[in-house]
Amino acid sequence: MTDEKWFPPMPVIAVLALDGVPGHHLTVPGLVFGTACREHPDVTYEVRMCAPEGRVKTAAPAPLGVAPPYGLDGLSSAEVILIPTHGVHRAEPPPAVRAALHAAADRGSRIAAVGTGTFTLAATGLLDGRCATTSWRYREELAARHPRVTVDPLGTVVEDGPFLTAAGVFGGMDVCLHVLARDHGRQVAGETSRELITPLHPYADDVRDTIARELAESAGLEPILAWMRSRLHTALTLTDVATHARTSPSSLTRRFRAHTGLAPLQYLLRIRLLEAQRLLEETDVPVEQVATNTGFTSPAVLRRHFRDLTGTTPRDYRRNHRARSG
Repeated sequence: MTDEKWFPPMPVIAVLALDGVPGHHLTVPGLVFGTACREHPDVTYEVRMCAPEGRVKTAAPAPLGVAPPYGLDGLSSAEVILIPTHGVHRAEPPPAVRAALHAAADRGSRIAAVGTGTFTLAATGLLDGRCATTSWRYREELAARHPRVTVDPLGTVVEDGPFLTAAGVFGGMDVCLHVLARDHGRQVAGETSRELITPLHPYADDVRDTIARELAESAGLEPILAWMRSRLHTALTLTDVATHARTSPSSLTRRFRAHTGLAPLQYLLRIRLLEAQRLLEETDVPVEQVATNTGFTSPAVLRRHFRDLTGTTPRDYRRNHRARSG
């Protein structure tokens, strides 16, 4: 007899790092699952960093040589394998990577890919006949390179069987929170998201930067995007926007989805919310007036959409922001 307690092994999240991975994509899984474990004692995970050849080079502008503690053997007991975005997505995955991912799928592991990581997963054939997504600027290329994959033009996180794919700057966090919600429920995932986003809140600034890049890169859409931003306080319909753009609603929607990954009114909602965040951070305008200035029909409507974005209310967001700013 022994008095030692037996503890079941922790679920393993294995991050498959490939050359050209942005550094923050390597740290997000540990941040999300580590936060969940810290805040919820019944949540346990082990996050492993794995590289096929023992070393990986991160993306510019400050590339680093990283030597993860695990090779492909680290994938062998993983319940979830995460393939972050990376810079060698147009190359065929090495045979050992292909074999490891097939073995994981055969034993029932979940496999998630973020951004250009979807190309690597698709190249294994595991996504054939399934739906997937990637960052908006690569969706047409993904569809052309892998015609057996149905590319979702709007998905942030697409789940098809044991496979998860995600788009956008925050795709890694989205996928990790999705896994967390599947394993431990939406409440745990929501509380973890608020713990990550509300106190630190790099989210708004990063999304604003993304919007600015989209404005610069969305060929032919700059005038209509600028027009929409100048009229956030007014009620705009899809027909209004299409009329100003001198095109049909269906043609406008196709162009928006191709260049921004969003439908016109989805894009409008996003920039309304970002402007509301700016007003809450930089002005003393009452919340009721913030709602009016950004085109929401009532403070309650603003509050609902704002909570979906940030996990908190406009008033709490302003109070927390000012407390952090000192």
